[in-house]
This record gives sequence, C-alpha cells and structure tokens, in this order.
Amino acid sequence: MDPEVVSNFLSEQRENAPEDLQQSFLTIEDFWDRKLWHQLTDVLMEYFNTGASAQQRLPLFRHFILSFAEKINQLKFVSLGLLAATQCTDDQERLSFLTDLTAKVNKPSSQDAYVYALVAASDVKLRLQDFASARKDLDAAESILDSFDSVETEVHAAFYRTNASYYQAKAEFGSYYKNALLYLACIDLKSLTLEDAQSRAYGLSIAALVSDSIYNFGELLLHPILDSLNNTQHSWLRDLLFAFNRGDLNAYNVLEVNISKAPLLDEHKTFLWQKISLSALTEAVFRRPPHDRAMTFQTISQETKVQPHEIEILIMKALSLGLLKGSIDQVAEVARINWVQPKVLDMKQIDNMRLRLKDWDASVNQLGNWIEGVGKDVWAA
Repeated sequence: MDPEVVSNFLSEQRENAPEDLQQSFLTIEDFWDRKLWHQLTDVLMEYFNTGASAQQRLPLFRHFILSFAEKINQLKFVSLGLLAATQCTDDQERLSFLTDLTAKVNKPSSQDAYVYALVAASDVKLRLQDFASARKDLDAAESILDSFDSVETEVHAAFYRTNASYYQAKAEFGSYYKNALLYLACIDLKSLTLEDAQSRAYGLSIAALVSDSIYNFGELLLHPILDSLNNTQHSWLRDLLFAFNRGDLNAYNVLEVNISKAPLLDEHKTFLWQKISLSALTEAVFRRPPHDRAMTFQTISQETKVQPHEIEILIMKALSLGLLKGSIDQVAEVARINWVQPKVLDMKQIDNMRLRLKDWDASVNQLGNWIEGVGKDVWAA
C-alpha cells in the first residue's frame, strides 16, 4: 500500500478517535513505517480491545490491517477480525465478513487460525439457525483440532463454547454438559461476568438433571461456577443437585415445588422422579458395608419409596446404566450388589463413611482380641 495513502488514512482515523486514544495512531503509523509487525500487531490488539475503538475497528481492518495480513501472526489476525466483526450491522453481514476471514487463513501453516475463524462463523450460523451448516463446520474444526499436538487455549475454548451452544440448541443435554464443562476448563472464570456465570451454571444444572446419560454430577458439584447461583432466585437448583447426588428423597420432596419454575424440568418431572429413585438406591447400597449388600425388594422399596412391583425394574435400570453391579434373585426377591459407582461425597456422606471406618476398626480390634484369646497356646509355642 502507498505510504502516503496509509498516512492519510491513519491521520483521518486519528482525528475521529477519542482524544485519549489519538496517541495510539502515531505509534501504529510508526511501527507500520518501520515494518515492526509484531509490535504493530500488539498495539492494534490493545487498541481494538478498548471499548472506545468500536466505531473504527471495521475501517481499520478493511483498509489497513488487510494490507499486511500475511506478515503478522495469523491467530492474532483472526482475533483482530473477530473484534472488528462485532461492529457489523447484523448477523448476515457478520457471517459474510467471517466467511471471507476464514478463507484468508485456510492455509497449511495457519490451521489453528483457520479453526478459530471457522468456529466463529459457525457461532453466527447457530444464531441464524443454520444448524446443519454449523454442525458441518464444527465437525471440520474438531477433526483439525484432534490432529494438533498443542494449540492455543483460546482456540479450544471457542470450539467448546460454540459446540456447547449447538448441543444446547438441539436439546442434546449430555453433549452440552460435557462441552460446557470443557469450555469452563479452558478459561479463567474471572473473565466471565456475573450474569454469564449464573447463566452457564443454570444451563449446566438443568442439563445434568434432565440428561438420561448423566447420573454422576461430581464434576459440576465441585466446580466454582455453581457458587454463582448462591443467593439468587435459582439457588434452589444448586440444592436440588446436591439432593440428587446424595439420593435425598426428603430434600427432593421439599424442593419439588420449584420445578415448575424451570420449563425443562417441568417437562421431565416423571423422569426426575425415576432419576432420584435410582440415586436413592445407589445411596442405600453405598451406606451398607460390602458384606451386607444383599437387599430384599421390600427393603429397597422402603429406602427408595418405589412401589414393590417396580423394584425389579429399578434395579435392572441401575445395572444397565452401570450404577451398580450384581445380580437379582427373582424368586427370593433379593438383589445382591457387589459394586456401586463412586461419586462425590458431601459432608454428611463423608461423616457416614467415617462412622463406617470406626466400626471397621472396632471389628478388627475385636477380631484381634479374639485371636489372641483363643490362640494363647499357639502364640506361646
């Protein structure tokens, strides 16, 4: 580009910029003139991330940055493009802009930048409800990501965020739950606004409860994102998750009145009862010592509040889901359980385990005293 044209353009942009940002244009022109591409990219990133630069991002990108795009880090080039795209008038214009951006970085040497741009374009397609095309782009991005030994965290974060949005829109709760948690693992939670954190915690909680593939909420229960629901109108949702985790039917009955506040939970009310019943069953087994896990159907009915004629179906469901391992004696109406799926314990459950360990310690001491008492002659010999 003609240096005089660039100088005139930057002078014009400097005059249109807020007074406290005008000095940045002198720095930008200086770095461009000296071909200090790395420094130029950094000062542009800093400028674009300033809220007051919003109106100038698109002109700067189209009439200045594109002229030396191949000379700078391609991932940062895409980052500048994404910031510029926020100023497009609507999603159709934004998609067109991002499609052009994606094509520019689709080269063997810049596949990370290509994925970053491709995911951004698919995010816009989701808003336009072009789900088929968005899924195609996300699958392509995932295939490329899987081929990398390493990639910048921001690229993975963008992929998991958009992938989660796709699965949320398609009501695929298990996949949404997985991708939403992976997204949170890629970012600093402090970068989220309180509103965004609460929204994500709410979405994750609903997905965990209504998904027919998630019966262990441990990763979510331990995640600090869940604390954002404290002291809000959705705080009951956090309590409900913990009630499910410990199979607490009494707590569920108390919190059940809130279910109508969440349409998705209300739609799955029957399923939620089945799910809490399964959790109550696994908790009843967990509380018992390993040598006392042969439970009659009557005992299970009392523990889970499930009708006796439905107990066998409940146990078979738990076995098929991998929540329990064991066998059923249909004639004697006894379930013999030899394994229960591990899960995160709350303080009450940990205290129950402490008491069990104390009982075990006492029984070991009792056995030791008995052996010592009946085997004195043997020990003496």
